[in-house]
Amino acid sequence: QVQLVESGGGLVQPGGSLKISCTADITLDFYAIGWFRQAPGKEREGVSCIPGKFSTSGKNIVYGDLVQGRFAVSRDRSKNTVDLQMNKLKPDDTALLYCAAYPMNTGCSDPPSYQYDHRCRGPQVTVSS
Repeated sequence: QVQLVESGGGLVQPGGSLKISCTADITLDFYAIGWFRQAPGKEREGVSCIPGKFSTSGKNIVYGDLVQGRFAVSRDRSKNTVDLQMNKLKPDDTALLYCAAYPMNTGCSDPPSYQYDHRCRGPQVTVSS
């Protein structure tokens, strides 16, 4: 069973920044990785997706409309992580964030698809003064 683990998250003031990282017991570079969030009373939302080395389509990084220009996704191949840098955070960004791995050869759709194979639990991100 593939294990994805996140680190980061927590409480931050409006306008602040936070970084969360996703790592796994698989080589993340081989897979497209999606980021999603779930807030109480709201629908699940695709935040971002970064394509994998073997993605045969959807080879562009994707961001949700609500985070475009504020969030940035990247890979650290030396650490086997996918990082989500969140800037200019707003109270509406409060949610459970989680990363998910797609099947190998799958790329990123816009908005990010929920047809992933594995996901982590996800840390809570709370934006509040």
